[in-house]
Amino acid sequence: MNAILHHRFTIGTVFLIVMVILLFATCINEQVDKIPVIKNSRGESFAGSASCAGCHQNIYERHLTTAHFLTSQPATSATIRGSFKPGQNSFAFDTQQSVLMEQHDSAFYQVAYKNGVMQEAHRFDFVIGSGIMGQSYLTWNKSRLFQLPITYFSAANQWSNSPGYPNKILFSRPITSRCLECHSTFAKTISPPEASPEKFDRRQLILGVTCEKCHGPGANHLAFQTSHPKSTRAQDIINPARLSRQQQLDLCASCHGGRLQKKRPSFEFTAGDTLSNFFALDTVVPSPENIDVHGNQYGLLAASKCFRLNDRLTCSSCHNTHEKERGNTALFSQRCISCHAAGHEKICPKAATIGEAITTNCIDCHMPLQSSRAIAVFLPGKTAPTAALIRSHYIRIYPEAAASVLRYILKKK
Repeated sequence: MNAILHHRFTIGTVFLIVMVILLFATCINEQVDKIPVIKNSRGESFAGSASCAGCHQNIYERHLTTAHFLTSQPATSATIRGSFKPGQNSFAFDTQQSVLMEQHDSAFYQVAYKNGVMQEAHRFDFVIGSGIMGQSYLTWNKSRLFQLPITYFSAANQWSNSPGYPNKILFSRPITSRCLECHSTFAKTISPPEASPEKFDRRQLILGVTCEKCHGPGANHLAFQTSHPKSTRAQDIINPARLSRQQQLDLCASCHGGRLQKKRPSFEFTAGDTLSNFFALDTVVPSPENIDVHGNQYGLLAASKCFRLNDRLTCSSCHNTHEKERGNTALFSQRCISCHAAGHEKICPKAATIGEAITTNCIDCHMPLQSSRAIAVFLPGKTAPTAALIRSHYIRIYPEAAASVLRYILKKK
């Protein structure tokens, strides 16, 4: 009898365990089903940039360090550059109003105070900007995104007011889909086109300018390559290197072409498209002296003699978007010299004076750092705005910059 009871108990226990496992698996599957497949406006599915690592691991891992990839991230202790330490975590608008950056549990907040009394607090949800120039921060309010009033300014290693903010505390500047179009790979808008502020699907947002921003959604490509592992023909993916010169330039100009007025909803433009079909382009070419060095790098490049005389020159002639190259003046100088070396039409007239050192720094002479009018912030204790210094893409002779570089080089000899 005991053996029979034991046998029945064993069967019952096994049955119960199996049912629990099946129920757990069902719950897991239901949770997986709730994770949406993110598709663009053309119905093309994103695979996620991590899926690219299977075949392109080196490129993928190097791209993770670029300013493009880091241009938007979840806000964490690792991604927020500014300090939350007492004495280093505040920005005073005046003697009465201030904002403190505070950490509570695992979350981070910008907290407004007036005469020492807390007024409101808003959480850091997203970091915008790689931190090279600075970072701004976004906060969710239900399905809407807003910019926080305090920014981190890298050059001073300090908190500052967010560029363009008035001299008072505001948490009401909305983030548009056009903002996200240049600082993320995809964001799903769920409000009517005329709505302001816009609403976004919080589950359909791909942060960072990832592989699929320039190569297009990769789910079909991944499926094909997975089922045809020996195929050497890339299918259902865009290779920007094979696009025409203007298509390549349009791809870069969609975010680096200044304030473009969109004619169609954000995120409809993709690599290979014609920019003018999606944005109203200014037919009046502005003087390069009037173009701010931040934002419209394409306009500055297009005004350069190098660009006008070389019908093969594109942004990627000098920039490898898969690599972190910022600050490597010697590398960029070598790319200049590839067209301006002996045997070519134009050779730097200072070559004989400077000597071998010219091969390491063409950039500071012909593309000097200049103050941006668009990125100018107020720092604590300063009455005038401090501008970010950004390298000009208007390639030409700058006599003052050249003289300064020449003096520095000759002094080192």
